[in-house]
Amino acid sequence: MPKLFQHKFPDNCSSPQRGFWSAIDVWLKKPHVINKRLCGVKETESRDLSAGELRLFLADDGLHEAVMSLCCSPSSPTHLQNSPWSFSVRTFIPKTNCYGQNLHKEAVLKDFEREQVTFIPFEEDVEGKVSFKKSNIYLIQLCTEATEEWALQLHVLTEDGWVSDGVACPNLFWLSSELLPKLVRWATESKTSEFKSTLSLLPVEKYSLVYQHLKEKYKAMVKVWPEVTDPEKFVYEDVAIATYLLVLWAEETAEKSLTTRQSFVDLGCGNGLLVHILTNEGEKAITPGETFLFPDTDWLIGNHSDELTPWIPVMAARSSYSCRYFVLPCCFFDFYGKYQRRQSNKSQYKEYIDFITEVSQVCGFNTEEDCMRIPSTKRVCLLGKSRSYQPPDEAVSERRRTHFIQSRQPSSGVQRSDIRTDGDCCHGNTNREDTSGGTWGAGFQPRDKVERVRNCAALPRDFIDKVVLRVANALLEKTGGGSCSDWNQGGSLSVSEAAGLLEPETLQLLKNECGGLQTLLKNNYQVFKVEGGVVYIRDWRDATPSKADRRRKQITPGALKTRSCWFHDHHPQGCPFQAQNCAFAHGPEELRPSTRPLKKKMKSFVS
Repeated sequence: MPKLFQHKFPDNCSSPQRGFWSAIDVWLKKPHVINKRLCGVKETESRDLSAGELRLFLADDGLHEAVMSLCCSPSSPTHLQNSPWSFSVRTFIPKTNCYGQNLHKEAVLKDFEREQVTFIPFEEDVEGKVSFKKSNIYLIQLCTEATEEWALQLHVLTEDGWVSDGVACPNLFWLSSELLPKLVRWATESKTSEFKSTLSLLPVEKYSLVYQHLKEKYKAMVKVWPEVTDPEKFVYEDVAIATYLLVLWAEETAEKSLTTRQSFVDLGCGNGLLVHILTNEGEKAITPGETFLFPDTDWLIGNHSDELTPWIPVMAARSSYSCRYFVLPCCFFDFYGKYQRRQSNKSQYKEYIDFITEVSQVCGFNTEEDCMRIPSTKRVCLLGKSRSYQPPDEAVSERRRTHFIQSRQPSSGVQRSDIRTDGDCCHGNTNREDTSGGTWGAGFQPRDKVERVRNCAALPRDFIDKVVLRVANALLEKTGGGSCSDWNQGGSLSVSEAAGLLEPETLQLLKNECGGLQTLLKNNYQVFKVEGGVVYIRDWRDATPSKADRRRKQITPGALKTRSCWFHDHHPQGCPFQAQNCAFAHGPEELRPSTRPLKKKMKSFVS
């Protein structure tokens, strides 16, 4: 068997055997993470095969002998005669169906003794007839060289006749240049994820079909997207979330033999596209009422629901015994404000997901977790589809919910003694006065209708100019250490030293802004350069950009001469550039209106 390619492990990887099998499992179960033309795979068979059963499976003309010649090379011992083969079959699920009704599958033989895996592709038609692709059989093996270096090797039966379609059958160059290095990296890192695999609660093949259908149906939204946000991200993210819910509800319909479509209430703070897609696909949207409970609703949806996120399992539990929920947590909120971290051994995101899971379990849900396929770093969703208690135990469950919510209230907050604990506030037995914020919702603080910008950009202009001039003059009074001695570059100050120059009332106003004085100085990057907590006068003649400068967008032609040059107006020696070479205006006669659209300073949450 010819060895076509080899990829060595890094020197610091002394024993990658365990990592090798972890990496192989990723390639077997989640090939879509590297082969972007796949939606996933479905394992249709997994068992141990005897030598006789394997010979029967590979009964095609000369196939068994060919596979054995590949698996049992002269350099390694043959497979023990009485040892079973670890055998599995996976069915490829392409993102776009290019195979019609035929299924493309792959038989996988694992040999743990010699640390190698053999892949045998085949095609199955609608009548179940199988045709093996003998020319595309390949093997991946973990081995050591004479120098005791570990490497992954790719072997094939023959280089001639290899057929590639780029989907279920990648070409040899891709296997060597993409797959082998990725397997080595996975084996070296050997990391375990904090969360479950994507789409672990749904049939991937159904998800793929529905997603492709909806993506094609709503792709025109990308061209007419009215928001300032990225249409590619937000349109297809909502298409993916809608796909998830539609497949989830279709599975629920089949499982419970439902005769009507599920109804839902979307309590998220999105743009309405998700609701549009779901209702357009036949689901029933219900408009939220004043009581915050929905006894006639099947599902509550929290798609990036922010402050409402921990309340959604509570609302679902109190709406009716049959009410379910789906929540996709994003921003970290507790019941009465921002969520405060308590564990340093987890990521903040994992800790918050665990918190919402705890809320769900306290509310009496059998809680399930899944990971969605959306273009977002926050893609773990939680579902409560069934209860962990029986209907007669509702009052006991309600007391447990109430006690938990009270325990999360800040000690300085309002102590609520009016929360009902007899179960009558649940399942439609609500008094409108009691449930519309006067009892169990008391203390909840939604965001303001208009969210105030707190990045120093909304501070009064004269206040900002005063702070800039104060700090700049202090820097100019210090001896400059720059290379150009003819122009005073000033010295340097730490941010704390710069803060010491300001009055207490000025500092207090800056403390109310995110980042405080440092943010204000960074915002005025025409005048200052802030690196590592140290402030300098910016010398625009210095052609070496800082790390922050490299991240900042270059000044576009439409922005030239739209602001006054601070150095021309305030520096004792003026601007180091001639007027024609400076990006800023030297005097009012050079000022011109900006051709760029104005930025929105206030973000409104009301229509």
